[in-house]
Amino acid sequence: MNPPTMREAKQLFDATRKAAEQGKNFQLVVAPPAIFLRELTAAYKGKRISFATQNAHAEAKGAFTGATSLAQAKDARASFAVIGHSEKRARGTNNDDTRRQVAAALALKLTPILCVGEQQRDSSAEFFPFVREQLIAGFSDVPATQIAKVIVAYEPVWVIGGEKTMNPRQMHEMAIFIRKTIVEQYGEKGHAIKILYGGSVNEESTRPMLEGGDVAGLLVGHVSIDAPRFAALLATIG
Repeated sequence: MNPPTMREAKQLFDATRKAAEQGKNFQLVVAPPAIFLRELTAAYKGKRISFATQNAHAEAKGAFTGATSLAQAKDARASFAVIGHSEKRARGTNNDDTRRQVAAALALKLTPILCVGEQQRDSSAEFFPFVREQLIAGFSDVPATQIAKVIVAYEPVWVIGGEKTMNPRQMHEMAIFIRKTIVEQYGEKGHAIKILYGGSVNEESTRPMLEGGDVAGLLVGHVSIDAPRFAALLATIG
């Protein structure tokens, strides 16, 4: 729920837009609070930035007071949908919800960003089956012809909220596991999956993670609402 006002949202987006225009080597997707989405997309005439909804209900309409549908997000010019974010999962979103949301997003020609990740790690590596279950559920209604249209964002919840990311080697290991899981379900097409890393990403950890983490991009949290720091982060990508 950041920032708190439309005025501040416009200021943050304007700073983000200016920073994005300085670079060429990345695609930027902004996911504002739903109440700001339509006004920001209507005012933006450029092509460097796309928009996402932070979360949306799988049903196109109905008696779901307080919810926003994927259809409504698309009507507000979102082209991506964040699904199963760790904060939503912590408040009750389950694997069946993400299954329906991913399928509904694809049906509307929105790109789903399916978030997966464990709360904690231990020496027994029980987190691998946990992430596998999230992946299998999220992809279970995805036709083989559309798996490359789903982006997977890995969120190690145990590092979120701080300034230290997980080690890029650990992320590389997880990226291999994610692709292996999808390949087991779909065959070689699973290698086409794009994977993002999300977990306390900042301007210092961006380049090491992109170079050593075997990821195509990043899901940026608290640094994305700090305009100078986010501009510095983008500058490291170029």
